[in-house]
Amino acid sequence: MDTLSGFSIFVVVLVMLVVITIAFLVKTVPQGYNYTVERFGRYSRTLSAGLNLIVPYIDRIGHKVNVMEQVLDIPSQEAITKDNAGVRIDAAAFYQVLDAAKARYEVSALDEALITLTMTNIRTVVGSMDLDQLLSHRDEINERLLRVMDAAASPWGVKVTRIEIRDILPPADIVGAMNRQMKAEREKRAAVLEADGMRQAEILRAEGLKQAQILAAEGRKEAAFRDAEARERSAQAEAAATAMVSEAISKGDIQAANFLIAERYTDALKAIAGAPNSKVVIVPIEAAALAGTVGGIAQLTKAVFGDDAVENRRTGSVPPAGRSGV
Repeated sequence: MDTLSGFSIFVVVLVMLVVITIAFLVKTVPQGYNYTVERFGRYSRTLSAGLNLIVPYIDRIGHKVNVMEQVLDIPSQEAITKDNAGVRIDAAAFYQVLDAAKARYEVSALDEALITLTMTNIRTVVGSMDLDQLLSHRDEINERLLRVMDAAASPWGVKVTRIEIRDILPPADIVGAMNRQMKAEREKRAAVLEADGMRQAEILRAEGLKQAQILAAEGRKEAAFRDAEARERSAQAEAAATAMVSEAISKGDIQAANFLIAERYTDALKAIAGAPNSKVVIVPIEAAALAGTVGGIAQLTKAVFGDDAVENRRTGSVPPAGRSGV
């Protein structure tokens, strides 16, 4: 009975030893992690994600390293620019472990080392730039920090993927001065735009006046040309009539001359009577003389243009063609 009990205890211990051995032998690494294996306290190899086997009781898991991309919050700090302006800068760093062994055995406290390195390089970059350049060239700052950080963290098996400057806060007095400068610049641009608009308006107004004057001058030119043409045609007609009367006089027809004089006399009286500023109209003193004058004109017209001319002249109609010749 005692022998059976001792054998049972041995079997139980043996089973437990096998289970423990299997537990030490088989290691499952989750996705996104790498495990370092140490043999007698010294780094041996790295286990990647999945099912892995190690030598039990000799090998053990040293560090469980996260190989996914991680973010570090860089504490806010004061920095001095090249033109001696103090600013407060807040940033964030993104990195990824590429070599788990170097990340654990080449540097102590990797996150703290990266934070310190980032803060130091931020002060260096800020000190090499003016305030205006610092505020307007964040991409350049990020790029410079990334190059420096990536080169410094490479021996640690770490890849720095991004450096982002989240905020740059100048002192309150500098912010006020910048606001006043921005306001003055905007007012200057507004004044320049207003002046340019007024200049354009004056130019357009002058162009319009110029075109109007050109069109008016062309109109006056055309009117003068038309008036000259009308006067020329009137003069031609007058010359033709005078030539016809002269020809009639040369043939001994004195009545044609008398008719021309009587017509000029009648037109002169009509102009005097129709003048808007005339207050006194001069007419022959004796009515009999005026009647004789009109009668004489009628006789001349009848003699020159025929019997129908007197009636046509009284009614205002034009004598028919063929009856107007002298």
